[in-house]
Amino acid sequence: PGITKEQRLGVENLMKKAFANLEGDLAGTYFPLTGMNEAVRQQLVDDHFLFVSGDPNLKVAGMERDWPEGRGIFHNKDKTFLTWVNEEDQLRIISMQKGGDVRAVFDRLARGIKAVGDSVKAESGSDFMLDPKYGYIHSCPTNLGTGMRASVHIDLPGYTKLGAKVLSARCEELHLQPRGTRGESGGQTGVTYDISNKHRLGYSEVELVQKMIDGVNMLYKEDVALCQAHGI
Repeated sequence: PGITKEQRLGVENLMKKAFANLEGDLAGTYFPLTGMNEAVRQQLVDDHFLFVSGDPNLKVAGMERDWPEGRGIFHNKDKTFLTWVNEEDQLRIISMQKGGDVRAVFDRLARGIKAVGDSVKAESGSDFMLDPKYGYIHSCPTNLGTGMRASVHIDLPGYTKLGAKVLSARCEELHLQPRGTRGESGGQTGVTYDISNKHRLGYSEVELVQKMIDGVNMLYKEDVALCQAHGI
């Protein structure tokens, strides 16, 4: 939150160089928000990749100063590996794809984090900010630790009929966090939810992914029973 305009632009310029060094399935294109043409902007919106201004929490924390300067999005050709530059954190590294192959997503994420980290190190001599006790340092304290959120989009019509409070309570028991598919502050529409691990701190990345997998499988099984009970 305390980053200056000059520092933010410095991070963006460093990342432009670092992204250019990525190879294979991780190679792609960087799209700066400043001066973005309408066709590119609309495509990123349609792909659900584009982050936007207006989040009241980020505004109050001072994280939208000088918007949109110094911000941008990188993605590979297959649109399965993305990095947000200077959104809430200096970097958000994302691996995603359709379907249920969580292992492939996690493998790409691990390779991508290493590749980005190695490239940044080669360009600047700097490493990611990693504290031996608190883990990776982020703008939001809830992301201390691994900083990793593993999520899936899943339809839960049975739980939708029971209401958001019932689903939230069940997710709490399973150490999960339910959101709408439009993000943390985007609200919920329909029966599709974004379900992710609740914790970041005190567990390994593998443990958190497994918690998400086990919890989502349990929610799905319970939802099938709820649909049968309510004739959905």
